[in-house]
Amino acid sequence: MSAHYELIAPCFFGCESTASFELRRIGAEDIRVTDGRLTFRGGAEMIAAANLNLRTVERVMVLLATYPASTFDELFDGVCAIHWEEFLPADAAFPVKGSSLDSQLTSVPACQSIIKKAIVKRMMQGHRTSVLPESGVEYRVRFMLRRNVCEIMLDTSGEGLHKRGYRRNAMEAPIRETLAATIADLGRVRRDSLVADPFCGSGTLVIEAAQKAMNIAPGLKRRFAAERYSFVPSSVWAEQRQKALGETRLDAGFEGVGYDIDPAAVALANANAKLAGVEKRCRFEVADVADFAPRPEAIVLTNPPYGERMSTIEGAARLARTLGRQMEAHPCQGVYAITADLEFETHYGRRANKRRKMYNGMIPCQLYMYYTLPPREHRGTEAAKPMPRTGFDGKRSRPGGREPFRTGEK
Repeated sequence: MSAHYELIAPCFFGCESTASFELRRIGAEDIRVTDGRLTFRGGAEMIAAANLNLRTVERVMVLLATYPASTFDELFDGVCAIHWEEFLPADAAFPVKGSSLDSQLTSVPACQSIIKKAIVKRMMQGHRTSVLPESGVEYRVRFMLRRNVCEIMLDTSGEGLHKRGYRRNAMEAPIRETLAATIADLGRVRRDSLVADPFCGSGTLVIEAAQKAMNIAPGLKRRFAAERYSFVPSSVWAEQRQKALGETRLDAGFEGVGYDIDPAAVALANANAKLAGVEKRCRFEVADVADFAPRPEAIVLTNPPYGERMSTIEGAARLARTLGRQMEAHPCQGVYAITADLEFETHYGRRANKRRKMYNGMIPCQLYMYYTLPPREHRGTEAAKPMPRTGFDGKRSRPGGREPFRTGEK
């Protein structure tokens, strides 16, 4: 039986519940959820499966040790006690990265140096050598100091898992793929769903919804650091890739459509959809939000322009009001809008059925959820309440009028 490891998967705040469901789905054991991270157990197969299949976490790491460290001696001794020789070959390269928060040891560079020295000492003892050339495979060591407690980890992902491999370029202020996947889950996207985005940018929300509906594993088009680690056999990666390929649902009835006023964004979105393998299920077109008229069965997933993507706050408010008018005129199954605009509900003209605080990178946002599904689908939720439409001066605004917009990536 292969060794079992304690594994950590950090995620953005607000994505934990979806990530927990994903872990259960791939057979992870002993799942524990805290703000911004999930801890679970599994063998080499789970390391491969988690990297290939998890849509909503940022990376997967092996936890090697957790111990108190308020002095450099304690930090050194804790690292030196880890059996590094069981994980790293004698020629391994092992860069160290990490962070410190609310701890006595505040200097990250100093901690990196101490940890590196401790690994060297243990490796020399364990491999019975006086030379560590670091000319071989790179094993990425990470540490986290929080309130004088240190965690030492090995990063198995390499580049963050949000880097799927299909988005070679992006427009301004892109939404993370991991966050887009969470929104698709919260929007109850299924294999036969119709998803629309009136501010599509480079298409991330629609593409992630398509991959979810078709059950295309997000990691199929990229490589991971642990594919070269000696304690994760290459056969495990081949088996898990084949399993993920066998579970794709290319016959799903999903349809995705995105619109943007910027032709360059639309061209990029169509190119990204092709790279993601969903171009037959998604299309992107140049259009103004004032003309947005989704079908009744549509699920609208969107990131309305705000902040970096708009020259003025007033401009973002106009777009939100235009979207609200269009959705009032063309009601659909649900609208899920993520934005940093704290006054979005006022601008949109309607209180959300439900809100969820989330982060897009370091930007705090709210996901505003509007839905008209049967009560059994959202049992216990309060019906959405209309709000008076107001102008920038607090007066009621008049309906009608076309309001062009600029938008970047979602």
